[in-house]
Amino acid sequence: MLMASTGKARNSAGEPEAGVEISVAEITSLTDTALGFRLGTTTREQLDCYVPRLARELRRLLSKELGADEDPDVQQLVRKAREMVDLTARPTVDTPTFGTFSYLRDLANLSRRLLWVYATKNELGAP
Repeated sequence: MLMASTGKARNSAGEPEAGVEISVAEITSLTDTALGFRLGTTTREQLDCYVPRLARELRRLLSKELGADEDPDVQQLVRKAREMVDLTARPTVDTPTFGTFSYLRDLANLSRRLLWVYATKNELGAP
């Protein structure tokens, strides 16, 4: 399992975050599973289980230096990811199943893209 940590992550107050590790294998597994879900055969409970897990991993990725200062494309991905992990943007119990399904797929796709950025920047090899 590939684990990486630069030790230089900063929290929202701009102070270093201690011990936030990125598990390439965990994020890859979560995104593979989420993108493998099919609307007609996946239960709402399965979707509801994966949303917070994947959002947590995406937040961890966002705590790392991804190069957004130097790359406008990465900056755009980071901005979108921050919007998606915001609790007010997440599906609720009142969200139709299709809405939750769509949100989870978007979350998984964005997580994969940022994982690739992270792995490339830290010379971990492609996830």
